[in-house]
Amino acid sequence: MGKIRKEKSKGTPPLSTASLPDIVFMLLFFFMVTTTMREVDLKLIMKKPRATEVQKLERKDLVTYIYVGRPKNTATYGIEPRVQLDDQLATVDDIQGFVVVKREEINEKERPLMTVSLKADVNVKMGFIGDIKQELRKAQALKLNYSTNPAADQEDLFRTL
Repeated sequence: MGKIRKEKSKGTPPLSTASLPDIVFMLLFFFMVTTTMREVDLKLIMKKPRATEVQKLERKDLVTYIYVGRPKNTATYGIEPRVQLDDQLATVDDIQGFVVVKREEINEKERPLMTVSLKADVNVKMGFIGDIKQELRKAQALKLNYSTNPAADQEDLFRTL
């Protein structure tokens, strides 16, 4: 009489790859949702001034940024400070229309909370900043924020003065 023997498996069974596409698409979807794209391509050279009394903005979705500094492409735009609104270099006269358009994009209930953040280079003259502030007053944009880098300590602040 013969004995029936079971054949022993000679290794581990192959790994099932049926769920692999699901995992790949789940990761792809996660990174697409969580990744933020750069909003503005800076065309200006910017070194923000240092400050000791710094506060973070609560709602960044209600902030409109105005960049002021020397153009990177000095051959085309010269060496004088320029204003950048979104991705376009502009003049001081364009600020009023820009602020009105940005205000219209915000929900009507939240429009009084809109803040204009001025990101200016440390070497820009205050007269030029004053002209920008006058245009913001004409546009009724009275909440103004100056963007700075926090000073490491007081000694570092006095060293830069």
